[in-house]
Amino acid sequence: MPLEPLSQKDIEERLAELPGWSLDGDRIARSYRLGSHFAAAALVVHIAQVQDELDHHSDLSLGYHSVSLTVNTHSVGGAVTEKDFELARRVEELASGHGAS
Repeated sequence: MPLEPLSQKDIEERLAELPGWSLDGDRIARSYRLGSHFAAAALVVHIAQVQDELDHHSDLSLGYHSVSLTVNTHSVGGAVTEKDFELARRVEELASGHGAS
């Protein structure tokens, strides 16, 4: 079954289940604060691993004590799809294990 862009209503409903995530233009986005630069870098490595597993990649930025990511699905013209929310849910699981807030 091909991926379909989500409606605005579907996006809002899914975002309500992911505190901290928001719609940023045509992408969903989240930033995390961590206790150290090393902890932030470790989270980036784990996110990269999940992205490779899902074959779905975000724009991912490492800051001093922070990690930010934005994601949409390029294969459907840059719209938000269920695949983006699958990645977001997996990142949320990882982030809590790294002590991210």
